Amino acid sequence: MENTLLQKEIPSRVELPALIRQFLKEKQAILLAHYYQVPEIQDLADFVGDSLQLAQKAAETEASMIVFAGVHFMAETAKILNPDKKVLLPDLNAGCSLADSCPPDDFKRFIDAHPEHKVVSYINCSAAIKTMSDVICTSSNAKLIVDSFPEDQPLIFAPDKNLGAYINSVTGRSMVLWDGSCHVHNQLTDEKVIQLTLEHPEAKLIAHPECRGPILALADFVGSTAALLKFSQTDDSKKYIVATEGGIIHQMQKASPGKEFIVVPSDETCSCNDCPFMKMNTLEKLYLCLKNEEPEILLDENIRQQAAKPIERMLEISKAGNLIR
Repeated sequence: MENTLLQKEIPSRVELPALIRQFLKEKQAILLAHYYQVPEIQDLADFVGDSLQLAQKAAETEASMIVFAGVHFMAETAKILNPDKKVLLPDLNAGCSLADSCPPDDFKRFIDAHPEHKVVSYINCSAAIKTMSDVICTSSNAKLIVDSFPEDQPLIFAPDKNLGAYINSVTGRSMVLWDGSCHVHNQLTDEKVIQLTLEHPEAKLIAHPECRGPILALADFVGSTAALLKFSQTDDSKKYIVATEGGIIHQMQKASPGKEFIVVPSDETCSCNDCPFMKMNTLEKLYLCLKNEEPEILLDENIRQQAAKPIERMLEISKAGNLIR
């Protein structure tokens, strides 16, 4: 009965985009969307970006309300930076396997076991992990953030071991790595990547640094989601094998309609590599979210204040390093 009533509350998909735009205007809201969202949400968004870009946009927006089409830690970050604004997430269950791989109590014991270490945490973590961090980073600015510490300063990097190992390799550091990973990137296999490169010898392999080391070693270019998009726009190749979540292909095709993009699939049953959490947000949920102004992200103020410090530190370092886009 409840599902029937819910269905009656939602207009047809043809009507939804115009109604969502109307709500955004009426409520003076901004819709921020990650590159991994479904194409129809990306096309409705006021801004589409990667984690760094979205954090920067959330920090500077003058909108009265922020609607975040992404996963929980992203909306949580927006709330940390905007305590006086209402921040909405279409589906509160849109979590993150990487964030879940770092339980706060376990991480606290990990930090205690490595005294004198400063903590660099990837933004893909909970507010609780951010409160234990000295600075936050994203895949766009991780090298810049790590390089901001003296070479003799011992560092912990969490929660993504693949990104941490990659940053160790390009900086010469020996950061202690938390054993966490993103299942979307970590499940990509060397065998499938090699198979695709043999089938498409003219294609360039581009990979996100959350992928495992052997895949990154094979890649022609390694970078954040935004960097992969920019590379595909400016590089002169016509075909790319893309080792990251498939949502980015929408923007790649829009920016470079004459090029071909092949996603490294997560398994043999499909030609895709989708994050199930990112894809939990739908047009229907976005419409209801705006209409009812819920679900809302709420945070304990003490946790919010502690979590804000390492994020603000990241934004300061990024600004100084000319990583503001």
